[in-house]
Amino acid sequence: MSREVLLLVDALAREKNVDKEIVFGALESALAAATKKKLHDEVDIRVEIDRTSGGYASFRCWEVVPDDEPEVTPSQIRLSEALEKNAEIQIGDVIEEPVEAIEFGRIGAQSAKQVIFQKIRDAEREQLISDFLERKEFLVNGTIKRMERGNAMIEAGKIEAVLPREQMIPKENLRIGDRVRAFLLKIDRGGRGPQLILSRIAPEFLVRLFELEVPEIEEGMLEIMSAARDPGSRAKIAVKSNDQRIDPIGTCVGMRGSRVQAVTGELAGERVDIILWSPDPATFVINALAPAEISGVVVDEEAHSMDIVVEEDQLAQAIGRNGQNVRLATELTGWQLNLMTVEESDQKNQQEFQEIRKVFMERLDVDEEIADILVQEGFSTLEEVAYVPLNEMLEIESLDEETVNALRSRARNALLTEAIASEEKVEHATDDLLTLDGMDAQTAKQLAAKGISTWDDLADLAVDDLIELTGMEDERAAKLIMAARAPWFE
Repeated sequence: MSREVLLLVDALAREKNVDKEIVFGALESALAAATKKKLHDEVDIRVEIDRTSGGYASFRCWEVVPDDEPEVTPSQIRLSEALEKNAEIQIGDVIEEPVEAIEFGRIGAQSAKQVIFQKIRDAEREQLISDFLERKEFLVNGTIKRMERGNAMIEAGKIEAVLPREQMIPKENLRIGDRVRAFLLKIDRGGRGPQLILSRIAPEFLVRLFELEVPEIEEGMLEIMSAARDPGSRAKIAVKSNDQRIDPIGTCVGMRGSRVQAVTGELAGERVDIILWSPDPATFVINALAPAEISGVVVDEEAHSMDIVVEEDQLAQAIGRNGQNVRLATELTGWQLNLMTVEESDQKNQQEFQEIRKVFMERLDVDEEIADILVQEGFSTLEEVAYVPLNEMLEIESLDEETVNALRSRARNALLTEAIASEEKVEHATDDLLTLDGMDAQTAKQLAAKGISTWDDLADLAVDDLIELTGMEDERAAKLIMAARAPWFE
């Protein structure tokens, strides 16, 4: 029968245009499945075919588990039993024993054939997908062959792809036989073999469509920096020119709007705003919020957010219908945008002015006049007063050198007092947390520094929160939180 095995492998490899090793692997799986069926048990079987002679052998396999394992499956063996067979065996190893190989002529059952052909089909599909990816074809064109639970099954050449219902443009009515274009979102290597998952709502789909319509992008003269979409309704793309002779917006719009209209037509009428990208974040945000007119921008680098000030009559346009304009601008720029009227901005500035003035008056022990001078000169924290270069503070006309030195000294003393108090608070909190079972000094200090100072504080956290704060493993985080919650159940 050995020759028959080799002939079958050779014939299938040539017929299906796959590597012989794939066929050998499929045949070994089929023989193993048939052997397991013959033994009528949930055993683990491995079959090994000699690639040269075609001869094959079958082995029953057991995974070695600890002696205290409560339940052992037919594919497991306790360590003490395994040591009787092999003195060098360890937990986690696999021990094998030969079993009678099933005759090759008897595996003609339909189940065995299905295993072989399914594996070969998977290998063929994998090869087709690999070839597809090598060509870097992220835009997929195909025909809808059938609909399954709202998902469109698309035939793209020799490859079948899936356009899930949630990746279709809202209100788009796709039918069997329609030609469809979509973006390759991912490859799903699940139980049904590798499968292309497509999307018509991804921002990348919009980018690829513009790359098709605007040759200057492929030539490197134009570049799309980011894109944001409200699928089927509105979208924004940010473009920049790498060639000063080219107008990026006009080039993307095309003669009489031909290029942008072609993209809009593919996206079921989705309106596309083309935005001029800028390396300056504030300018970029102003461009992104067009057509609304912006009166002012306050940038908070630390929070990665901006306060956008607009006149009352521009607020509705800046926000857009159901918040669409500001939402897309936020997505496009990557900045958190807070829209407010000029009146609201003035109120916020006044409130911040009052709060900073109060801190300076209390912590620096100065009167309202000196505090106002500091705020008006742009100082907002004690650290700035304490450590801004001396020559910069001496440039303030309203303050003499003696006053400047006194302010710097008081600011540094206030910061030192604050640091000592904070350290004492952390130490006290650390001592309390260290009484918790499973807690160590480093973790306790880490938590105390972030405001988690008592058992109750820790007990109120979710496991994910604790992992995010400390970076510890899931199991330990769960144990610490349960230990902190123990008093709740007493």
